Amino acid sequence: MTARALMIQGTGSDVGKSLIVAGLARLYARRGLRVRPFKPQNMSNNAAVTADGGEIGRAQALQARAAGVAPSVHMNPVLLKPQSEIGSQVVVQGRMVGTARAREYQDWKPRLLAAVVESFGRLRAESDLVLVEGAGSASEVNLRRGDIANMGFARATGTPVILLGDIDRGGVIASLVGTKAVIDPEDAAMVRGFLVNRFRGDPALFADGMELIAARTGWEALGLIPHFPDAARLPAEDVLGLRGAERPGGKVVAVPVLPRIANFDDLDPLRAEPGVSVVLVEPGRPIPAAADLVLLPGSKTTIPDLAFLRAQGWDVDILAHRRRGGRVLGLCGGYQMLGTSLSDPHGIEGPPGTVAGLGLLDVATVLTPEKRLAAARGVSLPDETPFTGYEMHVGETAGPDAARPLVRLADGRPDGAVSADGLVCGTYVHGLFADEGQRALWLSRLGAAPGPEAYEAVIERVLDRLADHLAAHVDADRLLALAG
Repeated sequence: MTARALMIQGTGSDVGKSLIVAGLARLYARRGLRVRPFKPQNMSNNAAVTADGGEIGRAQALQARAAGVAPSVHMNPVLLKPQSEIGSQVVVQGRMVGTARAREYQDWKPRLLAAVVESFGRLRAESDLVLVEGAGSASEVNLRRGDIANMGFARATGTPVILLGDIDRGGVIASLVGTKAVIDPEDAAMVRGFLVNRFRGDPALFADGMELIAARTGWEALGLIPHFPDAARLPAEDVLGLRGAERPGGKVVAVPVLPRIANFDDLDPLRAEPGVSVVLVEPGRPIPAAADLVLLPGSKTTIPDLAFLRAQGWDVDILAHRRRGGRVLGLCGGYQMLGTSLSDPHGIEGPPGTVAGLGLLDVATVLTPEKRLAAARGVSLPDETPFTGYEMHVGETAGPDAARPLVRLADGRPDGAVSADGLVCGTYVHGLFADEGQRALWLSRLGAAPGPEAYEAVIERVLDRLADHLAAHVDADRLLALAG
């Protein structure tokens, strides 16, 4: 029997679609259903590596975890990784197929629909329920031609739609009623009902609002979902989700916010530690002199982001921090920035050429066309503390400081580099801080102790609480009945 499917579309970006799909995935999986998450098209530089060596959006990896299954490239068959304001790398079924400017990508969409439908079919064949997440806003009628992310997908596959609005940002009545007003009538006919997310206060005060939306749209009201504070403890898909979560006191980890920051979920386990304050250094602000660690995160475009870092004067701040005896850690692109030079002979990130690095590690990087995507495990050096993580990078880095690698992978390969005094280091391995042993090791280097809860246990507990939250405020039986 073909699995049922239900699609959650939103009235806009960041209305909570990813979170609702994750919560529903855990809710229905606990009922014994074989659930699979699916997002036809995602745009994010926060990606996860799948077991078969592909990459998908980090949100779909979290949703897979909520459903109790391993991530698959078919859960997010089209992933756009922005490289500039108008262009993105295009990843199809886990593999990079090229780059496209926004206008060019519109012409790609009809060709990509076949891959999207194929991946969706694979998931339906192995599950009881596929929960589909839309992208951006369902009302972007200017992008409707060739659409594969919202109504274009729903119509092509006959998947019923639930529309999600966010009351916390204001104007939820207008956004839901307005969506009905502007979309094509045949698209509107795909919508079976609506949900209102992030309500604060007395639900009775919005009862008339729910009735008004239902009357104006003809769509069924399926739930008013109160704000879920613990959502901040789950990995964020967009760097915007990290902002406003700084904790006063504790050891300060300063992170410059680069334009193309990537895989920033590396920061989540540190943010969860009670003895650590992760300070996101926004453009125009200096890196705080009180920082105990400056962490340079991953980047989708290392050379342009390095130029941006210099334009902010952060290179001066980092060098001053280093002179004061402060620690510096570079992850992936951040590791590449710490070296003496970065070369892009193939023009991967722009015009071919070579630029000077920060010079804090005696290594040099050459960007290469091949991307390494793989799960990683091994031990850190010289303490031999085990770790698990993943690799996702282009480029090869070598030099004298690489003779002191930060880690040794299970296949015997060394990775990373450490300065002679041990205060500056870098690695291509992502996910180190999610590993309990590695996080404790790094906290000890900063003079801090880990909190009482294991990070992975916190994520599982929050997903269970999210499922309970939705079960209390959404008509889960009715949603399941509406799935097609």
